[in-house]
Amino acid sequence: MAYDNRRQAPGRSRPGGDRGDAPARPSIDTSGIDLRPGANGALNPDLFDTVAHSAAKVIGSNERGNKPAQIRQFYDELVMWEEKVRQNPAERFPEFLPFIRMLNAKAAYAQGRGHVDENFVALIARCLQQVDSAQTLRNFKLFFEAFLGFYKLEGPKG
Repeated sequence: MAYDNRRQAPGRSRPGGDRGDAPARPSIDTSGIDLRPGANGALNPDLFDTVAHSAAKVIGSNERGNKPAQIRQFYDELVMWEEKVRQNPAERFPEFLPFIRMLNAKAAYAQGRGHVDENFVALIARCLQQVDSAQTLRNFKLFFEAFLGFYKLEGPKG
């Protein structure tokens, strides 16, 4: 067992060590994100409004762990897949679904690099687990678009 006996200045944490003095970040609640239409055939009317805004507040509260450029890259890739699927939904969606779901792995990688945090990864995972058709993919894209609008307001300034 390794023992690190170096002295540490008060209030400072070691890389990869205990961060007990850091303020706790809020955890995202993804339960309201439902990309599938309800029994009446309509989406939750708050999906692109209060649900997206709530997600943006939580993810935007971590200025150091959610880089706006990185989040925008995820949106750009999602738009690219949605456009490809839209050309021929019945034929193309099953072919592209594995690559669309690979966004989960890309989010995990970005988290490992410190470009996004666990809340962003949870958001992507919650949305991707619901993508099972061209329509739910479109709804994910629209939700992400609304999220980005609110993220611009709630996220890092500068």
